[in-house]
Amino acid sequence: MKKTNAARLLDSKKIAYELVEYHVDEADLSATHVAESLGQNVEQVFKTLVLRGKNTGVFVAVVPGVAELNLKKAAKISGNKSVEMVLMKELLGLTGYIRGACSPMGMKKPYPIFIHETCLNFEYIFVSAGKRGMQIKINPKDLIACTGAQVVDLIDS
Repeated sequence: MKKTNAARLLDSKKIAYELVEYHVDEADLSATHVAESLGQNVEQVFKTLVLRGKNTGVFVAVVPGVAELNLKKAAKISGNKSVEMVLMKELLGLTGYIRGACSPMGMKKPYPIFIHETCLNFEYIFVSAGKRGMQIKINPKDLIACTGAQVVDLIDS
């Protein structure tokens, strides 16, 4: 298994993790598919969303795979009046990652990261390793320490 930027970053910080491969379905890049492929609880598979705020610019939200990001909460938490998802065509240039393989670690620039508070309910969670077909299994506290993420409420309860 070839290491990704996210895995190399974790190695450099001596943070424990596991790379886990799964079958990619190009027609279904959803977290639900990833969770089913891994045989895991979808609430533990977190997706990485890249947004742009009118005031603060680009930032990252990491939320449970089945949840919908609440844009109003994301705006308030990030110090913006409004936010929007970055366009898919901008994703690679901004982060170094493509849709379905965006990791909160190892991006081209250190963007502010906000992770949904339910991550702390689990001993480990899964996030993209930066390549389709590969996830990182990691303790959420280690992910938070590595990324400097703020733990917040980002979804509708």
